[in-house]
Amino acid sequence: MYAIFKRSFDLLLTCALLLLLAPLLLAIAVAVKLSSRGPTVFTQERAGQGGRPFTFYKFRTMRRAVDPFGPSPKSGADPRLTRVGRWLREYSLDELPQLFNIIRGDMSLVGPRPLYVSQITEWDERQRKRLLVKPGLTGLAQVSGRGGLTREAKLELDVTYVEQRSIGMDARILAATVAQVWARRNIYEERYSQSEVVRGETESKDENRVKQTESDEWR
Repeated sequence: MYAIFKRSFDLLLTCALLLLLAPLLLAIAVAVKLSSRGPTVFTQERAGQGGRPFTFYKFRTMRRAVDPFGPSPKSGADPRLTRVGRWLREYSLDELPQLFNIIRGDMSLVGPRPLYVSQITEWDERQRKRLLVKPGLTGLAQVSGRGGLTREAKLELDVTYVEQRSIGMDARILAATVAQVWARRNIYEERYSQSEVVRGETESKDENRVKQTESDEWR
């Protein structure tokens, strides 16, 4: 019953949001296109329910011809960000194209944030429970500290959500998300891991290296 209600709620609210936000989405797309050279929408492969890969959408926030290994995500002064991109991140508006991921069934409004497929091998058996549900546009970790939490703390909160998820919890997370975005708290990571390990996923081509680091995977 919960799964049926959740999917129905996702579709109804997402369709309503897309209709309501259509002018804003169009304005952002034009602003991104005019602010710097490159595609309007950034795409990347992420891990979905069961670990199945899917194409993840975001508005592009970075310039293309830049060093992909900069101070981000710990700094809002990252020189790779465009002026428009910095503003989009401040208000989490770069995440809006994921509404189409929800319509497609890749994601839900609430759930663990989708991470890289390659990261699955880094998780223990408990942490892999986060793959039992669809990833979300927002989640328990995002309203419990977001960038102020370490990777390990976020994974634990993801598992807590999977174990305790309910209609009431989803409603509370959505309400808290609105407050979090409005306050613009903990947008950038303060500390990646308990051991401060800085990881990156590199590819043989410079363009792919930029793609892998375009998005803050934990937002």
